[in-house]
Amino acid sequence: MVLQADMSKVSPEDRQTALESVKEIVSRRVDLYGVTEPVIQTSKVNDDYRILAELPGIREVSDAVNLLGTTAQLDFRAIPETLKEATPGSVPLYQYESTGLSGADLKRAMVQFGSSSAIGAGPSVGLQFTDEGKQKFAQITKDNVGKPLAIFLDEMPVTAPLVSEAITTGEAVISGSFDTETAKTLAIQLNAGALPVPVKVIEQRTIGPSLGQDSVNKSIVAGSIGLILVMAFMAAYYGKLGLIADIALIIYGLVTLSIYKLIPITLSLPGIAGFILSVGMAVDSNILIFERMKEEMRVGRNWKTAMELGFGRAWDSIKDANLATIITALILLNPFNFSWLVTSGMVRGFALTLLLGVLIGLFTGVAVTRTLLRVLYKGKEIKL
Repeated sequence: MVLQADMSKVSPEDRQTALESVKEIVSRRVDLYGVTEPVIQTSKVNDDYRILAELPGIREVSDAVNLLGTTAQLDFRAIPETLKEATPGSVPLYQYESTGLSGADLKRAMVQFGSSSAIGAGPSVGLQFTDEGKQKFAQITKDNVGKPLAIFLDEMPVTAPLVSEAITTGEAVISGSFDTETAKTLAIQLNAGALPVPVKVIEQRTIGPSLGQDSVNKSIVAGSIGLILVMAFMAAYYGKLGLIADIALIIYGLVTLSIYKLIPITLSLPGIAGFILSVGMAVDSNILIFERMKEEMRVGRNWKTAMELGFGRAWDSIKDANLATIITALILLNPFNFSWLVTSGMVRGFALTLLLGVLIGLFTGVAVTRTLLRVLYKGKEIKL
């Protein structure tokens, strides 16, 4: 989808900030819609300001158009009079009520660095209100000294600072334990509802994934060949144990794909790569276990004892190797959206399938394989 941002009512020096604010609100809405691996980009050519949104897996295009093609709504809300005596922490979000002060009354928000002792030298977010907003804000702050004044964007809470005093100048400061990045993010969110930037959908295309599908098909073929070769190697090298490991590997694949379906997860090219890589790691666990079992049998232990000891003594190596991969996958996935970590949708798609694959592989590589060996063991010695 291509969204056109109308900057006719925004001053030239604020237009880039306004465009970033539009991108922020589009990203928030896309996240709430549940799109997997979206790509949201800004584009500026002369006086043409646009947002380009790639939304894989969307089926109801009209819903996406309605969701993204509307102007952000900013709303200032206070505690109702009936709850004014309650402590701020005890007031649920749904009990805030609108004050009548909206994004139309807010001229702009900006990051600033205070010099007074009240604000400190760290970053804060400054607010400038229109003439009408100045009068509304003065009365609202007068009525809510010592109480929180919550700010909602598209019905979602953004911040709820405490009002320290009545403010009649039309300029306010939201201070706190901000760093520069968090202050900038808050300013962008507030500007998303303050700057008058209507957006409209000027182009939408449902692109058939011909090139992408071709790459996906080739990746699936390559992955299948690799899986068959791995299973053949396990059967040839470990005999009956290898066949049992192959059964566990098939169970691993079925469980993993079932979870992908339940979540659901859109299998893009990076996601397939993460899945194929996790298959190899699932086999690694079996190899470590079987080699440990060999060592136990070399010192004269019977097969059943060697099996139990092999699983127990291989666990530390399996745990440490997989823990390292899990930590790496979590860093790439960036579940808390840290701005200083990876935010690319495709990288996160790879990380998600890799993380799920490793976790499921830990279960099938140890629990499933051990259960199969115990069930299929008939008291006969198996040679390794």
